[in-house]
Amino acid sequence: MSKRGKSKRSHRCAVFLSVVLCAGLFTGCGDKKAVEISTGSTAAEKDVRDPYDGQSIDEQPNITETDTPPAEPHQASLENAAQENVDYSETFGGLNGCAVVFDPQEQVCRFYNKTLCETAVSPCSTFKIVSALMGLKYHVLENENSTMGYDGTQYGNAAWNQDLSLKDAFQSSCVWYFRKVIDQVGQERVKEELTALDYGNCNISEWAGSGINPGEELNGFWLASSLKISPYEQVRVLSDIFEGRTGFSPEHVKIVKNIMSADGGGIYGKTGTGTKGQAWFVGFSESEEKRTYFAVYLEDTDNREQVSSKKAKEIALKIIGQ
Repeated sequence: MSKRGKSKRSHRCAVFLSVVLCAGLFTGCGDKKAVEISTGSTAAEKDVRDPYDGQSIDEQPNITETDTPPAEPHQASLENAAQENVDYSETFGGLNGCAVVFDPQEQVCRFYNKTLCETAVSPCSTFKIVSALMGLKYHVLENENSTMGYDGTQYGNAAWNQDLSLKDAFQSSCVWYFRKVIDQVGQERVKEELTALDYGNCNISEWAGSGINPGEELNGFWLASSLKISPYEQVRVLSDIFEGRTGFSPEHVKIVKNIMSADGGGIYGKTGTGTKGQAWFVGFSESEEKRTYFAVYLEDTDNREQVSSKKAKEIALKIIGQ
């Protein structure tokens, strides 16, 4: 082949590779099974019981230090698991909601109210799990004692009115603390991490949030705003993180696991609360034999006075104990 022919062929290859690379860069989180629904609210609709998406002190987990290292990565993943529909209606006590329970060793994923399990909604404060990991990865936080600095603002949740460590902020579900963490990580890196995790719709376009709470520091894209994730996706992301299938280091995963300890008895999780009858409890249970991942989500506007993160946690613990 002549030098001119080789040159033309090389040029065509270069153009083809450029097109492929550009397509990859502009692809988002990929195709989603979940259907997005709005969970926003106006200022007049804010829940006076819990306007800041922070739980009351009696709803918080008892944080217990644990030296248990992350489990060895399982080759099995949620996408390859068998699926079963189960009836947890008695456990939900008439409240509208859903549950996803994944057993990596049995390779089975159980669904209650599967349609809602695959519906994308606001993660609310469950997003603090990933926020903490990003803060640690990019050295905004160094360990569970890292503080972000209290500015003197008086909040409805008294636990927030002081300088807080990562452990304290996670325990009290402090929005202003994690708002500072996310802002210091930055939009570009947050987007990269969410895309790598395939975290719901990965949409951080409403970076400042939708204004559901008073004060810029109490709003964010994860609070009834642009970011949405389904309960099923929550379980997949959690299992990827704690089975060692992500870019987060074992050291950082261990720190977050420690602050997720919900009762000192092998339950690790995070609550979340919406403003219109939504509540979450997501996490995993752990014994010497195995881990079981779960997500319980409540969405009941007709019975919103009965819906709380405490109730979601109560339901999850009953399901895990069955």
